Amino acid sequence: MSSRRATTIAGSLVTASFSAVMILSFTAHADDQGPGSSKGGKAVDEAPAGVKLTTLLPEKISVDNSSQETDLTATVKNEGTKDSGKIRLLVVGFDGLSVKNVQGCSPIDEKDLPEGSNSGFACPIDNLAAGKSKSYAVDATFDLGKTGKICLPVQTSDGKKTFWQQGPVPFGTTNPSPNAPATPLLLGTDNKPVGPGGDELPSTGFERDVLPLGAAGAALMAAGVAGLWWSQRRPAQREN
Repeated sequence: MSSRRATTIAGSLVTASFSAVMILSFTAHADDQGPGSSKGGKAVDEAPAGVKLTTLLPEKISVDNSSQETDLTATVKNEGTKDSGKIRLLVVGFDGLSVKNVQGCSPIDEKDLPEGSNSGFACPIDNLAAGKSKSYAVDATFDLGKTGKICLPVQTSDGKKTFWQQGPVPFGTTNPSPNAPATPLLLGTDNKPVGPGGDELPSTGFERDVLPLGAAGAALMAAGVAGLWWSQRRPAQREN
């Protein structure tokens, strides 16, 4: 083999390898959840002076059509000029979206879950410095035959005040892909359920379906030393 030909082949291999790396990098980026969004969020109780707490959810997630598994990142931010002190972030699932685990957080007892929710985790934060944020990896499942929503309240550590609440905000798609490996869902989009009769389910956009509000306007209210933070608790289940 001539030196010139060997050099040409070697150059082609390098180009092919570089192209493969570029394709793999693009594919990995395509699965990225995109920038965080505070869509569906609102301030509730007044925060201490200089403290401004908000949350972020990914603009898109992807649900495995076989396992129904998905993951997302929940972020709490202090956009103020002073430290937050002790607070907690709650991650709560509704309808087809069930929260299975939140890294570094504890599950909320079923009796303390809000009416209509199916799962939730509480994430205690000792202090969130001004200008800082903290993110949590959330493992969940999404039944694509249903609508699904998530809620992120930020409260005092005892749950007596809710400074900020994002949601319940839906994830969903208007173009289900039951035969594809995964279905992409967008934040703030009502899900069009897959399967017969799915179109008959009611729409569940966050602007039309919010948590019950107390008389003082708080979305999540604490009650007693147990810190029962929802304004309406789940009714007791009947015995068979």
